Amino acid sequence: MRVDKFLWCVRYFKTRSIATNACKQGKVKVDGANVKPSKEIFPNDKLTVRKNQIDYQIEVLDLPPNRVGAKLVNLYIIDVTPKEAFEKLELLKYSKDYYRKKGTGRPTKKDRRDIDDWFENTDPNPDDIKS
Repeated sequence: MRVDKFLWCVRYFKTRSIATNACKQGKVKVDGANVKPSKEIFPNDKLTVRKNQIDYQIEVLDLPPNRVGAKLVNLYIIDVTPKEAFEKLELLKYSKDYYRKKGTGRPTKKDRRDIDDWFENTDPNPDDIKS
């Protein structure tokens, strides 16, 4: 079975064309080597798929006859992705929040309302000012 069709069948990609583009961009490896979308895969092959900044490592158990339901995916693959990859993604989310502060660009509607509320609360009372 073609590697792009396999990744689509086991629901790693939503469409087959997205799986084909991932293969063409070098995001799919079979036994450590970049592959074309037409590369044939067989049981016991080890795939590495880069998706959403995580390198998923998949071991092929069997080849499905066609696209399978989400509950049946485990009959055809074993996901051996290390837990550190998912933890690294969590750290990446926190680092993005650190470097990109919310509201550094154009204020959102909520930001504008908060600013307006702050100015209304900090305006001195005109009766308190003595000339």
